[in-house]
Amino acid sequence: MLRPDYPIKTDRLILRPFADGDLDAMHTYHQLPEVARFLMWPARSRAETEKSLRYRIAHPTIEREGDILVLAVEHQETGALVGEVNLGWRSEEHGMAEFGFIFNPAHHGHGYAGEAAVEMLRLGFERMGLHRIIGRADGRNAASAKLMGRLGLRKEAHFVKNERVHGEWCDEVVFAMLAEEWTAGSARRG
Repeated sequence: MLRPDYPIKTDRLILRPFADGDLDAMHTYHQLPEVARFLMWPARSRAETEKSLRYRIAHPTIEREGDILVLAVEHQETGALVGEVNLGWRSEEHGMAEFGFIFNPAHHGHGYAGEAAVEMLRLGFERMGLHRIIGRADGRNAASAKLMGRLGLRKEAHFVKNERVHGEWCDEVVFAMLAEEWTAGSARRG
C-alpha cells in the first residue's frame, strides 16, 4: 500500500496528484505522435486525454496489487506541467512493481525525467518495501533505455518483435533493479 505525503519535492520539481486544471497541459503532449510513438496508445484526442486524466485523478494512491499511481511532474519555479511518472504494483507476492515516465518534448534535455523517476523508485523501495522494480521500453526508444541505465537499472531482457505497437512488430527491452541495488546506490543518488 502506498499513500504518499503530497507534494513530493525534489531540487527543481514537484510530484503531485493530477488535478482538473492539468487537462490543457497534459493534452499538449498526449496529442503528439512523437510522444505516442513508443507507447501502447496512439496520440490522443482531447476527449481521450480527459478520460485518462479522470483515471489519474481517481487513483492518487496504491491500495492493492494491480493499482497504478500516476503523478504529475510540475516545475517548481514556473508551475509548468512537464510530464508524468508512474508506479504500478504488479505482484504483492513477489514484491514487484513497474515504473515509467512520459515527458513533454518541450522539456526534454533538462534531467527532469531522471529527477522524477528517482522519486518513484524511492517510493517503491523505501515506502512500499518492494523487492524489485522493472521498467520496460520499446526497443527503438534509446532515450528511455539510456535513462534507465543512468538510474542504475540493469538491462535484463531484449525481446525481439514481441509486441505490436501501432500496427508494427517491435522489440521490447526490460530493465530492473532490486531493493539491495537501490540501497547500495543510494549514496550516489544523494
